[in-house]
Amino acid sequence: MEETITTVSTETFAEQADAPNHEILDVRPIAAYNGWPLRGESQSGHVPGAKSLPLQWTQYMDWVEVLDEKCLSPQTPVTVYGYTLEDAAEMADNLTRLGFEAVGVYDNFLEEWTPDPDRPLRRLDRYQQLVYPEWLHDLISGEEPEGMRGNDYVLCHAHFDYRQDYEDGHIPGAIPLNTNKLESPETWNRRPPEQLKAVLEDLGIRHDTTVVLYGRFSHPTYDQDHPAQSAGHLGAMRCAALMLYAGVEDVKILNGGLNTWESAGYDTSTEPVAPEPVSNFGAEVPAHPEYMLDLEDAQALLEADDGDLVSVRSWAEFIGERSGYHYIDSKGRIPGAVFGNCGSDAYHMENYRNFDYTTREFPEIAEKWAETGITPKKHIAFYCGTGWRGSEAFMNAYLMGWSNISVYDGGWYQWSNHPTTETATGVPE
Repeated sequence: MEETITTVSTETFAEQADAPNHEILDVRPIAAYNGWPLRGESQSGHVPGAKSLPLQWTQYMDWVEVLDEKCLSPQTPVTVYGYTLEDAAEMADNLTRLGFEAVGVYDNFLEEWTPDPDRPLRRLDRYQQLVYPEWLHDLISGEEPEGMRGNDYVLCHAHFDYRQDYEDGHIPGAIPLNTNKLESPETWNRRPPEQLKAVLEDLGIRHDTTVVLYGRFSHPTYDQDHPAQSAGHLGAMRCAALMLYAGVEDVKILNGGLNTWESAGYDTSTEPVAPEPVSNFGAEVPAHPEYMLDLEDAQALLEADDGDLVSVRSWAEFIGERSGYHYIDSKGRIPGAVFGNCGSDAYHMENYRNFDYTTREFPEIAEKWAETGITPKKHIAFYCGTGWRGSEAFMNAYLMGWSNISVYDGGWYQWSNHPTTETATGVPE
């Protein structure tokens, strides 16, 4: 460890965590930051106010760009903590070499902070629904990892009408799930309840089955004939939202999708797996109709004082420079919608994901939302072009434990094609 790096006591670390001009960095895996007790700690989560910067990210050439994204200035004092002194010290050394002027290390997180009930920790409300590769590996190996309810589960590899994506390599034991089975290619809305129920039964899913979803991110571009075929993990988010709407009680997402599975060093399989249908879903569909709004609901929400319709689209789409899709001609936005900024285009979610495709740290997303008035005190309905990006934003809010959330299912596609709805373009005043 560099001589300029100092270790701090628990008391000093607590003071630094409360200081407005001091940054705290958590270098543990993002699963631990979210709340998974990876070392068996009695209390899990992260120090409130800490930013997630996993040590494993430093293996990537462009990891230093994350420092700018997280507004980390070399002039601001920083204290680093992790599960071990070695991990924290390695990150501290990296920061020092990058010109950070005052870097400290706290090395008693496991020994003194987590066992003390008076020391605060924050975690993702539904962290057990956002699983990590080692958790999934334990599951498919026959173990019962934390957060499982027995051994009834279905693992789904989501794809958009492109089974080759599954055949090219999937997590062992996964069945293929074409997103078109859950949404209609004519409207891109959810399928009717009776069809959803039949599809879930054909997939072997009951209301009390644990479903783990993931997809593959393959760098989609607008120039492709079907960009969504390269955005499988975004499709997995859509399927997750639709399954929650239908009534599946335990829906989990593999954080980062197939990309993180492979980065963790686990093998994929080309051996096809067939679903094992069940005779009855076991519950009325939809169990949560409030999770999906239709046109009239969206119009009512725009008039409400206690709700917002959030456009999870790119800025170019929002102001009407482009529609974002091959199959949508109209450009613009829904008047009165709040901008939820997905990132660059219809098939990327850079503002909701880290560069390794995992979900961004939840306090960061919540903070960005709060800047535009998107808070859990309101009824928030997310929309995009046809539902995929809106569903990913919905899943973020769901994981945070927000209770009054929806997806406007028809999105811009339905709104812009309706004969009586108004649209807007340009920069909002």
